Amino acid sequence: MPRVAGTDPGTSSLDLLILQDGIVVDQTRIPAEQLRQNPTAPTEWLHARGPFDLIAGPSGYGVPMRRASEMTPRELAEMALVRPDERGRSQGIGGFSAMLRSLCESGLPVMFLPGVIHLPTVPPHRRLHRIDMGTPDKVCVAALALRQDRLLGYSVNQATFAVLELGSAFTALMVVHAGQIVDGVGGTSGPMGLVSRGAWDGEAAYLLSPLTKRDLFDGGAGLLPDRQLAGDALRESILASVLGRRAIVPFDRLYWSGRLPEVEPNWAAAILSELSRHLTVIPLDSLPGAWVKHATQGAAWIADALATGEAASSLASLELSAARGSVLDHLPGPRGDAVRQAFADGV
Repeated sequence: MPRVAGTDPGTSSLDLLILQDGIVVDQTRIPAEQLRQNPTAPTEWLHARGPFDLIAGPSGYGVPMRRASEMTPRELAEMALVRPDERGRSQGIGGFSAMLRSLCESGLPVMFLPGVIHLPTVPPHRRLHRIDMGTPDKVCVAALALRQDRLLGYSVNQATFAVLELGSAFTALMVVHAGQIVDGVGGTSGPMGLVSRGAWDGEAAYLLSPLTKRDLFDGGAGLLPDRQLAGDALRESILASVLGRRAIVPFDRLYWSGRLPEVEPNWAAAILSELSRHLTVIPLDSLPGAWVKHATQGAAWIADALATGEAASSLASLELSAARGSVLDHLPGPRGDAVRQAFADGV
């Protein structure tokens, strides 16, 4: 019977969770500062609790299903997605690249996961000019929502819904149709978040350039001095994204996750109340006994499915094993070619 683990490199911490025969047996949270000081901490924690059949690793912006032992330098660079001129600086999640190297060298059965843009169930036209349609941790949240949808009595053909993650830094949204992820927007391409401004205005990006990775972690509602303005902007940004996608793929229920209700309860209440006027809004449940982030739980659930455990039948519709390509594939023209070449040359 499978013994698996899932991970989630969140903005404020990295969580890990172990499932034995589908049951939670251990979990932990490593604060971002500790990870920055000791990027090998996740590897050490896992080694002390092995052996494992499979571990769903922290996958950044994602790759097609790939074992850690098979990863190329270019694929590692694409998971971190830092320009060559900025590498070596503290960007995003502290210690992320060093943590990836530690896992790849560990001998542990780590599998890295795809993001939304890698999935064959997303139509090609929705990928055009996109990179962040939802990182692998968002796919993991969708996997947990599929589990709950099944428990509520919906068959895979009836599994049409949205998944909204109201995170401590970013807001993300995915659309599931008949059990398959068909659309999504990530924290830097969709609604505003507490830290991230969400989708960029191209003219603003042009005038504020040159931009750095750090600029993606700025401008969000939680960082603005005018709280009324910030709350209104956050609420309308999320409503527009959810209801706009509903016009393309009709869904009548929405699962939500994330720490916004803890951090900004009034803002969260206003958002969820407004969404409830249009949809059945359902809080995402945790696995029995789990307290780590939902993305970590979903990662462990995916690992269980890949190890042919209890989750296998409920997640087959995601077609994770058929994921293909690179996050950089859908940037057309000479500038897109230059970006791809920079990652090929700059690893």
